[in-house]
Order: sequence, then structure tokens, then C-alpha cells
Amino acid sequence: MFDLKVINAVLQEMEEERGIPREKMIDAIEQSLATAYKKEFGKRGQIITAKFDLAAGTTNFNQIKIVVDESMLKPELADGEEAEEEEEGAMPDGEKKVRFDEEKHIMLSTARMIKKDAQTGEELIFPLEPKDDFGRIAAQTAKQVIVQKIREAEKDAALAEFGQKAGDIVVGHVQRFERGNLYVDLGRVTAIMPYDEQIPGERYKPGERVRAILLAVEETSRGIFLKLSRSHPDFLSGLFTIEAPELQSGAVEVKAVAREAGARSKIAVYAHDQHIDPVGSLVGQRGVRVSTVMSELGGEKIDIIEWSADQAEFIEDALSPAEVMSVKIVTEPNEEAGERGHAVAEVASDQQSLAIGRGGQNVRLAAKLTGWKIDIVSAENKEALAEADATGAVDIEASEDTEIGSDEDVLENEDATTTAPALPEEDEEMGDRDINPDDEEFDEVDTPEEAEALVAEEEEAKD
Repeated sequence: MFDLKVINAVLQEMEEERGIPREKMIDAIEQSLATAYKKEFGKRGQIITAKFDLAAGTTNFNQIKIVVDESMLKPELADGEEAEEEEEGAMPDGEKKVRFDEEKHIMLSTARMIKKDAQTGEELIFPLEPKDDFGRIAAQTAKQVIVQKIREAEKDAALAEFGQKAGDIVVGHVQRFERGNLYVDLGRVTAIMPYDEQIPGERYKPGERVRAILLAVEETSRGIFLKLSRSHPDFLSGLFTIEAPELQSGAVEVKAVAREAGARSKIAVYAHDQHIDPVGSLVGQRGVRVSTVMSELGGEKIDIIEWSADQAEFIEDALSPAEVMSVKIVTEPNEEAGERGHAVAEVASDQQSLAIGRGGQNVRLAAKLTGWKIDIVSAENKEALAEADATGAVDIEASEDTEIGSDEDVLENEDATTTAPALPEEDEEMGDRDINPDDEEFDEVDTPEEAEALVAEEEEAKD
């Protein structure tokens, strides 16, 4: 009936390529044969099992009957009531009584004629006549059962393989790009990288090798769902873990990560051994380690900071590369009330733009890294130029009497213009008289045409 060579070849291929154990495949074959037998030769209510002998290629079919007694049975219904009860399907809570069906139940008195020590709830096995001439419908049903069992086995194998890898970095190949989502082939399964988990500006080609962190492994009705990310902060720390043995051994620990994917990141590290430089372990000799990570992230700038238990010192380092003169703690964090701490960082006038960063990026990342609300103030005018909190919100304000941050305003505002140079106080023809733009004799020249007309009028006046 069966070609054993073909069956063994298929079982071996499914085990090697898809990770489905041989035992599960044989169980799927047995269930499909039992379903086909019941479809073709069985009766309604029967419990039929099959036992496939892989060595001989034969199949034995059996019928299962459950031993019951009078206390386990529901009373018989009158004609016409059975359909109504079946439709409602209602039973009191805790009731385990069943309706007697001679195809799947056997009374205790009858069962003890076959087996003397039979007990209620026990299953008795009755051999059935072997069959191998299944019809087309039964064969199609058996095929559907096998396909369903294979899918379930693939899902279980994928869960067993990737369920323990959540939070780890995996390597796959780009399969396709659809509706903003990137589909990555991980071998046995396909993972999805949503648009918001991708690094802005990155482009992917089919077949291209890609590394990402496995964020979530979920089991759904349609199969297993694997979610990947390249913009998550844990992806940055995972890349450093691969490059730095100190992180793998636990001698150096990543305390916090603040990241704006594709632009800039800050990572705070701490060494449990005082003889180890935590920042140097991530930078590497001649910066080879951090350069490797930056190349993987498409040139994303990374600031590596040493974590400190002293919050003022930690906030000062988090604002690097700007030099901070002092940090004042205004309010301590209140974990019970869910309130963050508030600190004021004082910097020199020439360091304010660097401390704030373009669009407030530097102070925003520092606030995310430390979890504190940070104000940047000028040492000269003592007025806050930037405020940032741990949520990433930044409010930049400049005082009227300071030019601090004016370069940022010019860069951010497309309509910004430069100030016209001041006119000299002395002129050969006008003598020592100061020029006042408000005088009636002074006409402001805006265009070359106006300048030419003015020169012509002066020449006519001389003639």
C-alpha cells in the first residue's frame, strides 16, 4: 500500500529542513488514516485510531469505547427533544453525565464480560477490519489532516527554536518589502520588521543579509509571528555585546540607552571591576569596536558615557560633548508618585549651543538617558535656554539680551537672513557728521537700480 522508501525520504527531509520530528510526522499519518477510515467505512460517533507500522508498511485500525455505568448517563429523551437539546448544548456546571452512544460507550456490566477488572472511564480497544481502498473524498480528507498537522508541527518547531531567542540578535535575508513592512527570511520561518522598527533612510534589496533584534515571538491563529527591529535601543546594546567581550562576560554592564535611530544615540556603561575602563571597552583599540557598530547602523553617531551613581555627575556626563560647569538638583525623583527628578545644568556661553544640540537633540537624549528633567542655563545671564524631560519633549527659549543659540535659530529657520554691515561714521564728502537713517537726507538703497538712479541725480546736481 505504501512505498516505504518514499515515506522515509520525506520524513528525513521534513526533519532536516523544517525541523519536524519523525514521531510527529508518523502521528500525522496515523491520524489522517484514521480520519479517512471513519469517513469511508465508519459510523457517526465512533472513535477510530490507526497504528502505522513503518517497518512493514501496514496499518492496524481500532475502535475505542469508553466504559460507563448508569450513574454517568443522562436520562433518555422523548422523540423530538434530542435535536432541541443538541442545539442548546446547555449542561449544569460540574455535571459530567453523558448521553449513551453505543458506538463510543459500553456499559460496565458488558465490559466486565470482556475484561474482568474493567473500571468506569476506562477505554477498551476493539480491532477493526483492515482497509486500503479509500475513496477520493476520504483520501482528500486524509491529505487535509496531514497538511494541518504539518503546519502545527512547523509552528511548534519554530516556537521551540525562536521562543528562547526573544531579545537576541538574529540574521536573515530580505525577502520582500510590502506596504512599508519588511519581510525577512530566517530559514524555517518568515519574520516581519514593521516600518516604525526600521532605521529611517535605510534601503533593502531582496536577498540582502540583514541583522535585527527579535522583539517578540507570538503564536496566532495564522501561525507564528516574529517581530524584528533595528531601531530599538536593545539592538544597539546587542551589537556592542557582540563586539565587546567585557559585556559578554558581565564585567561591563549597559545601564541605559537613549536612541534616535539613524541620527544619534547615547549609551551609559558601568564596570564592576575598577581596573576596567567601561568606555574604552566599547570604543576598542583605535575605535575599531564602536566603528563597527556605527557601520552596521549606517553611520549613526554614538556617545559612550560612563554611568555614575551620583546623579549630578551622571547628568553632567550625559550632556557631553558639552562641558558643564555645574549641575544643581532642584527636586529628587519620586517613584511612588511617578515624578521624575529635576536638575539645572549651568554651562558657559560658548557651550550652550553644543549642550542643546541641533533641534534640542543633545539635551533630549540626555534627559532620556538619565530619566531626569534637565534645564540648560547660561552662566552669564542665568536664563534657561532649553528644557528637556525624560519623555523627549524639548522646549527651547532664548532671552532677548543674549545671542546664545542664534546659530541654531539661523540653521533651523529657512527664512533667516544675515544682518547688514554698519555704515562707516565718516565719509570724505560728508565730513565728520554721523549718519542717521532716520534723517530726511538719508535714503535707504535696497536695489542696484535705485543706487544707479541716486548716482545719476548727484551728477546732475553737480552739473
